[in-house]
Amino acid sequence: MLFNSWVFVGLVIATAIVYYLPFLKRRQLYVLLIASFLFYAYDNLSLLLLLIASGMVNAMASYGAMYDRRSRLFATSGVVVNLCLLALFKYGGLLSATFLDMSSGVGKVLCTLPLPLGISFYTFSGISLVVDAYRGKFDAASQSIRPSFWAHSKKTLLYICFFPKLLAGPIAKSKEFFSDIADKQFRDICWPFVFKSLVVGYFLKMVVADNLKDFTFWMAYPYFELRGTGSLLLMVFGYSFQMFADFAGYSLIAIGIAAIFGYRLPTNFHFPYIASSFREFWKRWHITLSQFLMEYLYISLGGNRKGKARTYVNLLLTMMLGGLWHGAAWSYLVWGTYHGLCLVVERAICGRRENCIALGRWRSVSHWVSIAFVFVLVSFGWLLFMLPNFSEAALYMQCIFTNYGSVIFIDPKLLPIIIYATPVVVYHLLYYYRNRVWVQKYVLRFNYIFYGIMLFLILTNSGSANSFVYFQF
Repeated sequence: MLFNSWVFVGLVIATAIVYYLPFLKRRQLYVLLIASFLFYAYDNLSLLLLLIASGMVNAMASYGAMYDRRSRLFATSGVVVNLCLLALFKYGGLLSATFLDMSSGVGKVLCTLPLPLGISFYTFSGISLVVDAYRGKFDAASQSIRPSFWAHSKKTLLYICFFPKLLAGPIAKSKEFFSDIADKQFRDICWPFVFKSLVVGYFLKMVVADNLKDFTFWMAYPYFELRGTGSLLLMVFGYSFQMFADFAGYSLIAIGIAAIFGYRLPTNFHFPYIASSFREFWKRWHITLSQFLMEYLYISLGGNRKGKARTYVNLLLTMMLGGLWHGAAWSYLVWGTYHGLCLVVERAICGRRENCIALGRWRSVSHWVSIAFVFVLVSFGWLLFMLPNFSEAALYMQCIFTNYGSVIFIDPKLLPIIIYATPVVVYHLLYYYRNRVWVQKYVLRFNYIFYGIMLFLILTNSGSANSFVYFQF
């Protein structure tokens, strides 16, 4: 069920009405669970059983990790089951294509397994829950007073299945989410926050991303071979803005919908394209995944506590596995390795300096050069998302150099990319200059006008409906 569909809007409205009925005040958790099950079952009813099974496994593992004397066994078993579930359904096809015969036997079975929507996100949520329960980082009230297993399993199911974050995050921390589970009041809804989150989210998705996709489509093989250098570069940067608008838009919609039901999901994007280093970029892009990888993988590997060489290895391994998490194709591993190498080289050369590119007294200029440098490298990295076949991505790069002068430099039909990318640029610049007097006086003071314009464009200039990019992960 797409966030940008009328079916979803109807589900949210119906759920909110039932959710806040006075005589159902004590049953709000059940209302959200039923809505979440309906949301997930809309596309594939059979996979709902897998989701519920995952929730119950994590409920048992986390409960045992907190209250049973064999806590280590429960925690280990919970993490292993989550990873096996992810490996079987997400990477079974990749592994069989690489190592097994796909025409018969196990290889054939693995290739026919469906890819459950959101499996990467809800298995990571499960791992977070189990590990936090074992480490004692769970909600203090829950650990001081031992609840019944049924009470714990209901909360766990809601944490795993909560429909605004189910398919593509944000990955909420279990401690924060569990402590937020309580009876909610309609009067406590922060409607300005809900309105702003939903308007900006739907604008980024429906007006920016869905329109850009109709032009970045020409990046696909073999269409890009007939494009000039300027067109190829324009599409690369257009796709970079599309990726941001699509995923940041989803996250904002999820945050706004969750707020309607009284839950605060964590910020997932914080203006990543003003980052002047790769380290800063990953503190701004897909923040909840970055934090998950940092806390549960990088630090567990030793972090930066065992010398420079080990730090570089840990960074590279973390990003490689983070890349492979995005999809069952070796190109995603290459993408993760690419970002890992960028982080390693940057750390080796620049340390923790804000701007890796230093131009002496020209601090402001060097800062913008650093921002542009990071943006360009990140944008070319997205080629592996648009063209998962590594040979096609390499050919695209080759065409950038070889197509110069052989065909028209920039196809005029692709110029609307600039128009639809402009709101993302403005969005970042307004934040960057938010403390300037002229921004405070002439822009932020009249921000309701911008929200009105965005709402108007959502209704009049939305692109063709399309699923969110990160649903495939």
